[in-house]
Amino acid sequence: MKKRHYIKELIARGEGAHLDFKFEISDAAKIARSLVAFANTNGGKLLIGVKDNGVVRGIRSEEEYYMIENAAQNYCRPQVKFTSKEWNIDGKKVLEIDIPFSSSYPHKAPDPSGKYKAYMRYEDQNILADGVLLKVWNKEKSKDDIQLVFTDDLKAILNYIEQNEPVTTTDIRHHFKLSKFKTEHLLSDLIIFDVIKIDLTDAGLFFYLKEPADGQI
Repeated sequence: MKKRHYIKELIARGEGAHLDFKFEISDAAKIARSLVAFANTNGGKLLIGVKDNGVVRGIRSEEEYYMIENAAQNYCRPQVKFTSKEWNIDGKKVLEIDIPFSSSYPHKAPDPSGKYKAYMRYEDQNILADGVLLKVWNKEKSKDDIQLVFTDDLKAILNYIEQNEPVTTTDIRHHFKLSKFKTEHLLSDLIIFDVIKIDLTDAGLFFYLKEPADGQI
């Protein structure tokens, strides 16, 4: 049996967290959001010249590569690195763009209004990174020491999460009458110290108390 072409195998999987189809590239700022989303979220591939339904139409201009290069260099902050390869599929050219996870995260790209914001990949969508995740990313990259003190207030918050999980940032803010900044700061610390876990959905972030590992109290 003849083995199916590598690109056709990718297309058969469909779009998802690590794969996106683009019929054409006509907006550098828009494609920059895809580049940073993959770079911030475990990497991924763009297949240019493929429609959303998986039909191969082929790239229509060599300029599409240069538009991606322009997006990566001039519309991503910091710049996103990628590799590319051109494939011939039944006489039509498909451009494969491979974006690895970047240690320079979080990368930002202009939103529709032109403001630079961090994006991440969720299923087959590029979504804005939540304020809690931005703080986690910044703290992970910071050389500053982070301490977590289990005060009575913190214990009350953890008890609230356990009794009401899953909870959102807004739930905690309103229940304990905390500022948005303080709530995000606290939750980011709890994530870094592996006290709580997160579930990313299209409705936002949800938080759960993490069960202690065997042998832990």
